[in-house]
Amino acid sequence: MLFLQGRHALVSYAAPLHLPEVINCCESFCLDNGAFSVWKAGEGTVDEWGYYNWVSNLVDHPSFDFFIIPDVIDGTEQQNNDAVFRWKNIRGGVPVFHLSEDPSRLLWLAGMFPKVCLGSTSKWPRVGSADWWPLMADFMDTICRGGSPPCKLHGLRMLNPAVFTKLPLHSADSCNAAINGGLCLSGGIHPSLERWQGSERIARRIETHQSAPFWDRRNVDLEVTDLR
Repeated sequence: MLFLQGRHALVSYAAPLHLPEVINCCESFCLDNGAFSVWKAGEGTVDEWGYYNWVSNLVDHPSFDFFIIPDVIDGTEQQNNDAVFRWKNIRGGVPVFHLSEDPSRLLWLAGMFPKVCLGSTSKWPRVGSADWWPLMADFMDTICRGGSPPCKLHGLRMLNPAVFTKLPLHSADSCNAAINGGLCLSGGIHPSLERWQGSERIARRIETHQSAPFWDRRNVDLEVTDLR
C-alpha cells in the first residue's frame, strides 16, 4: 500500500482489512460505519455495538480524524436522529444527512456538529447524475449563506473532480483508487507494473484538483454530468 503514504484515508467497518497499513502509512484516517455496504447487500442496519467497540479502540490514535455516526440509508429522519443522539457525545462523531431528508435537518445538524456528511439514497443513487445535481444545488443554496457552509462538509462517494470541484467540501471519499488500481496494470502509454502504482496514478489525478472555495449554483446549472 505504498500509495497510502502521507495521505488521508477512510476505512470502512464493512471492509477493515487494510486498517493496519492505513494506520502505519497515512497522515490521518477516518472511520466509516459501513452503512452503504449493508444497504447495498440488503442486510438491514449497521451492527452498532460492534462498530462502537471498533471505534472505541481507535479514537485515541494520534492519526485519528473522525468517525461517521451510524445511519440508516432510506430510513426515517427519526431513526437517524435517534442514532445521532446515541452517539453525539463520543468524540469525533460526524452525522450523515441524506438527500431524501428535509433541508431543516441539514441546518439542525450543521448547528450541532463541526462537520456533516452528505449522502445519497436509493432515489438518487448516482452521485453527479442529471437528477442528483438539481437536488444537491437546492441543499447548497439552503446551507451556504453567502457561499460558505456553516460547518465542514464531507462528501460521501464524491471524490470525482466533476463533483467536488463544484462544491465547497472540506473532504470527500471514494473507493476508486483502491478498487481500480489494477485496471492500470496494462494498456496506455505508461502501463503500471504493480497494482499500487495504478492506485497511485488514480490518486494523483484526483489530487491535482481542489474543491470549490465557495458555492455558486451557476457553476453546475449548465454543466450536469451523469457519472456512472
